[in-house]
Amino acid sequence: MSSIILDGNALTLDQVYAISQGASVVISPEVKARVEQCHEYVHQVAESDRSIYGINTGFGYLANKRISSDQLKRLQRNILISHASGYGQPLPIPATRVAMALRLNVLLMGVTGVSFGLCQAICDHLEKGITPIIPEYGSVGASGDLAPLAHLALPLIGEGMVFYQGEAIEASEALEKAGLKPIVLSVKEGLGLINGTQIMLALGSLALYEARELIRKSHLVTALSYEAMKASLAPLHPNLNIARGHVGQMIVAHEILKQLEGSYLNIESLETLRVQDAYSLRCAPQVHGASLDGVNYAIQVVETELGGATDNPLVFAEEELILSGGNFHGQPLALGYDMASMALSEMGNISDRRIELMLNPHMSHLPAFLTPDEGICSGYMASQYLTASLVNECKLLANPSCTDSIPGNVGIEDHVSMGMTSVRKMSKIVKHVTVILAAEMMIACQAIDLRKSAPLGKGTREVYDLLRECVPMLDDDRVIADDIYHAVEVFEKI
Repeated sequence: MSSIILDGNALTLDQVYAISQGASVVISPEVKARVEQCHEYVHQVAESDRSIYGINTGFGYLANKRISSDQLKRLQRNILISHASGYGQPLPIPATRVAMALRLNVLLMGVTGVSFGLCQAICDHLEKGITPIIPEYGSVGASGDLAPLAHLALPLIGEGMVFYQGEAIEASEALEKAGLKPIVLSVKEGLGLINGTQIMLALGSLALYEARELIRKSHLVTALSYEAMKASLAPLHPNLNIARGHVGQMIVAHEILKQLEGSYLNIESLETLRVQDAYSLRCAPQVHGASLDGVNYAIQVVETELGGATDNPLVFAEEELILSGGNFHGQPLALGYDMASMALSEMGNISDRRIELMLNPHMSHLPAFLTPDEGICSGYMASQYLTASLVNECKLLANPSCTDSIPGNVGIEDHVSMGMTSVRKMSKIVKHVTVILAAEMMIACQAIDLRKSAPLGKGTREVYDLLRECVPMLDDDRVIADDIYHAVEVFEKI
């Protein structure tokens, strides 16, 4: 796996995913001068008569408290240990690696004011496999992901817990084993480590990478359901979808048709079962297309944030400017994640409806629950109980988080994004919809066998053959959970 070079410029979702899978991270040599220039300017300001937030003052409500020169290093250490207030299960190691790399990338932009030595220390931790243990709860998504980023930063000063060589151990012990030493934070470096959106950005980037793949695979699954239901291809015709003009709708219709190239559904003399198919088939381009557009919006927001400076204050050394603002506020991400959550939840919802169509003999014109032996066998009846339960939870999780704001810091932080909640929900929805679509794929293949549909499309045939390698046709009742687990494994491969 090739190395990812960090230089302060935007990363792509593919690069983020590569880092999560263990790709090494290297700092571009071109960034050192600008990082050090900014750091030197911050030192000059800290020793001046000016009171500059976060450099020689307290934080938040305490910003009016001027800090003496001999206490500036203690101030930066204190903000890390005092803000490490998280609780809950540790974030996954892949996501934590990404968060470390993303925070490092922001520091390399040269507008934070940290030393190059601090940047190198983060890179060293990544290289040595020292991964901070970051509790999942504690961020409200404004002033950045303060609490989780504090946990991310603790090992740099020899504090906190880490994963190292397969164990959860004290950071100080891991540093010793890895041949590294704790650093002493300089002016603004504590604040520079925790002021940002990189935790919710890391989690969201990985979830949206999966969501993008999930939508691609949904075209294949929907095409299978078209063949399983002997559905009309008229709703996929380019003229119809171009007439409305939504980009996502046109893409989805095109992609489903592409998977059906060579399918028996393209035979002109084919007799249809229905004058019009149910909405979950007929309106797949419209529903899936809207979801695609929603997810693409979230990806656009994330890719912008992957190249953005989210600190406060920002330091522009060449202009001799230090500007306090609100780039740490997670509202853009939170809105994007909430939109993607609704979009993905609807994909699970409509997939479950297609499952119901295929299991319903009045709609499919096939045996009830797709069992060849109705009565004594229940077939895939209970599989829809599973998908319904997942859809129900998806609908609850799709309720937006960003519309709720709980003020903090005695009213200074009077509006927050709750973006961390948004991304946790979205990540769970991605997992649920994966299972729902895998179940649809499995059930569509059963219906295809019972209908004796042939030939299948070029794309759908490949998926059908892949599934049938590990999930045989259901000719007698068996443990359905096993089929579903195997179907999920196949879905993740396609």
